Amino acid sequence: MAAYTLEEKGGFSVLGIGTELKSDYTDYAGMNKEKENLWRTVEQDGRLDALKAVAANNYIFAVNELVNRKRMYYAGVMTEASVSEEHRVIQFPKGQYLVIQGEGKTADELSSMLTGIAFGQVLPEANNFAYVGGPNATVEMGQRDGLIYGEMWIPVVKK
Repeated sequence: MAAYTLEEKGGFSVLGIGTELKSDYTDYAGMNKEKENLWRTVEQDGRLDALKAVAANNYIFAVNELVNRKRMYYAGVMTEASVSEEHRVIQFPKGQYLVIQGEGKTADELSSMLTGIAFGQVLPEANNFAYVGGPNATVEMGQRDGLIYGEMWIPVVKK
């Protein structure tokens, strides 16, 4: 099984700009394209910079959340600030989180790798904890040696 840790986290909020993922949940290429389009749009139109300006830290969040049976995906930052109504405040619960660390050449590569490890290896093989829903996120934490490093945070419960 891939390397991971279980960490206790306090509840926190991420302010995000989102899109509904329309691709079938098994169409990874389609979903990745939709996610890339969101990032390209918010980087080009300045909305990501506006979010960064109210952020509590330098972390950039890529959040997956099920809202009213719709698969939503957000670009966001950790903050207690609020801005225009086009943004959503995503509440992450206090509790245990599955945390997987990694690095990639791009944010997309990092996110895809961490998601694959989490949902393709760790969670299916876990005997003492389970993901029961709620928002999960890839957290871009910085750069070193030409690579982007970060973590995947998934709320879990004991089995």
